[in-house]
Amino acid sequence: MDADPPLSQPQPQPHDHLEPFRVSINQILTRVNKLEKQVTEVEQFYESTDNIQGKNSKGGSLVKEKGKEKHPTGTKKPLQDASHTEAAAARRMQELMRQFSTILRQITQHKWAWPFMDPVDVEGLRLHDYYEVIDKPMDFSTIKSKMEAKEGTGYNNVREIYADVRLIFKNAMKYNNEKHDVHVMAKTLLERFEEKWLQLLPKVAEEEKRQLEEEAQAQLDIQLAQETTYANKAKDISTELYEVDMQLKSLKEMVIEKCRKLSTQEKKMLGVTLGKLTLENLYRALDVVAETNPIFQPTADEVDLDLDAQSDYTLWRLKAFVKDALEEQDKVDEGAAVNPNDNPDDKKSKKRRDSGDSSGKTNPKRKKLSTL
Repeated sequence: MDADPPLSQPQPQPHDHLEPFRVSINQILTRVNKLEKQVTEVEQFYESTDNIQGKNSKGGSLVKEKGKEKHPTGTKKPLQDASHTEAAAARRMQELMRQFSTILRQITQHKWAWPFMDPVDVEGLRLHDYYEVIDKPMDFSTIKSKMEAKEGTGYNNVREIYADVRLIFKNAMKYNNEKHDVHVMAKTLLERFEEKWLQLLPKVAEEEKRQLEEEAQAQLDIQLAQETTYANKAKDISTELYEVDMQLKSLKEMVIEKCRKLSTQEKKMLGVTLGKLTLENLYRALDVVAETNPIFQPTADEVDLDLDAQSDYTLWRLKAFVKDALEEQDKVDEGAAVNPNDNPDDKKSKKRRDSGDSSGKTNPKRKKLSTL
């Protein structure tokens, strides 16, 4: 039996030495993307902070409104406290509604209350214009049904019941003239009802004031908790950004270690191409050198750039920048050449501006660059 051929060793890929860079770059990109989302979240919070108070003061349940929003974990306790406070307020309001039902029972037991107990029989009484006069019909049976309805579908506040009771009598007085029995009955019962309501009103006003204060305090607690949470998140982001910066510096050191030396011919060609840069790109090229060479002074009127004195890392960065800059300059020149609307004199003037002033003389502010 023939022996199995020996397993071939994996051949090294031509760019395997770049793999550590790819891994590091992917790690940095992942962290940066995550940090970008976190920064956006923090920014959105602080942008909306000024509007939160106004939005939550327009009535409705604070906790229910808050429950629809996304909150950081730091607001869990304030939200729970607000929920308990609201539940207690709901129980107190239920007690007020129970006391109101006593008033309601006294009114409905009056001998003149019978016309208002059930919905008006518009068809039976042939009141053909009733719905033209009355926008919102109301009666005591409808009020009773809403009072007995499950939470969320009935009345939430005693003032809502009060408004519907008044509506019953106001509708009757509006549809029937002053001499009509129903008008007189409605007016009399409304006066008695208002007298009894005035006895309960101080308690209602006190409860409403208390609820507003409790909601304001709950909102403040939630706001403070949110600000603390996002302040801590901003601090964590700052720490992570510092770590990313350190990671980039480490990657930079890896790149420097892997850079091969440019040949003499490559350095010579780099010096030639530097001379082809526009004034703006020349400034930027000199800044590239200055970033890694603190001794180099790019702001002098006459700059001597000794390419042999620069690090391999600087030379490679400079070479990459010059290549991209020249490609961009060529694109601009090509675009200008094919524009039929250009004035030839304008082109000459622009060319003079790129190399000097409008008279064609060398701009005294232009740097004189010599490459050694």
